Amino acid sequence: MAPRDVSLRRTDVVAIGRIADMARVSPACRFDLNDPKRSSCSQFCCDAQRCRLVGFVLDGQLCMRRRNFIALLGGAAAWPLAAHAQQGAKVARIGYLLTGSLETPAMRSTVDAFRQGLREHGYVEGQTIVIEYRSAEGRIERFPQLAGELAALQLDLILAPNTPAARAVQRATTTIPIVAPVMGDPVGDGLVASLARPGGNITGLTFLGPELVAKRLGLLKQALPSASRIAALWQPGAYGERTTREMLQATDAAARNLAMQLQLVEVRGAAEFDGAFSAMIGNRADALIVFPSTMLFSERKRIVDLATKHRLPLSAQAREFAELGALMAYGASITDLHRRSATYVDKILKGANPADLPVEQPTKFELVVNLKTAKALGLTISESFLLVADEVIE
Repeated sequence: MAPRDVSLRRTDVVAIGRIADMARVSPACRFDLNDPKRSSCSQFCCDAQRCRLVGFVLDGQLCMRRRNFIALLGGAAAWPLAAHAQQGAKVARIGYLLTGSLETPAMRSTVDAFRQGLREHGYVEGQTIVIEYRSAEGRIERFPQLAGELAALQLDLILAPNTPAARAVQRATTTIPIVAPVMGDPVGDGLVASLARPGGNITGLTFLGPELVAKRLGLLKQALPSASRIAALWQPGAYGERTTREMLQATDAAARNLAMQLQLVEVRGAAEFDGAFSAMIGNRADALIVFPSTMLFSERKRIVDLATKHRLPLSAQAREFAELGALMAYGASITDLHRRSATYVDKILKGANPADLPVEQPTKFELVVNLKTAKALGLTISESFLLVADEVIE
């Protein structure tokens, strides 16, 4: 019969050391391995207590050959060195500046996507990497204070998930590397010198949100050819002045080309949503388009619920809106960008300089149509339009 595998535990090491001491000090414990009459554990140790000790070490295996015993003693000697090496391994410490509360499903899904990305690169939170979370609880005006708190911790890296967060952390530190998973216009907003060579301590990914607003307006017109009055929900200050100006100009030009009347509805916080939707209904809007914004994305559930309540077809920049009940969405997946940002974290923790890591642009944009919502609103979406959609939710 093949000998049973014996795994060495720390408690076993202590016990083996005691056995070795007993063998040295007690002549009565000496035995002849070649004597078949003395092959049992009772012949190996003189008294029942020592016999039980040996049985504990071997987890029920009462006989031990000399080479196994020596191998275990060797393992006992090596254990402190291995333990010291494990204790000496550096545990990375990073910060994560959150827009919303971790108590909300929307925020948890984003954070879980990032954690998944870390696991794909071999990191285990709480073991090989420690994350310091700071949440603005939906109030982006708190970003500067929270960014300062994270910068004071002298972390290895800070994850600033969007443009406002990245700008706040950029002002708080010029030395700690910053990874921004969802930037709108990083060059226009002054976050990086160029996409190819960021040049500072910030790098990450862009979702090209502001650049795609006009495209979304065109897709909305294709889906709803009769729609002419379009409300546009937007947040002043979500991006830099240049980015905001160019986004508004491009959207206005696209609306004129499509013979659509654009009604800009401004909100600076979630408390203004009810009044904003009342204004849309008062202006007899045929549909609603949501501009990219950190705050508007984090409040997507509330926005979709209000659009459903007022029976307004809604078009937005991320599939997460359509999954909640918006009529359609076009853009890169925000959740997936957070997962992929872990690649930048891994590279920087291994020594890469963020100044030399190009900003990644999405190469795939998804058109998601919620046919269930269309039916609930009494809308008919043409078969040709559904055929170009990447996903149809039924």
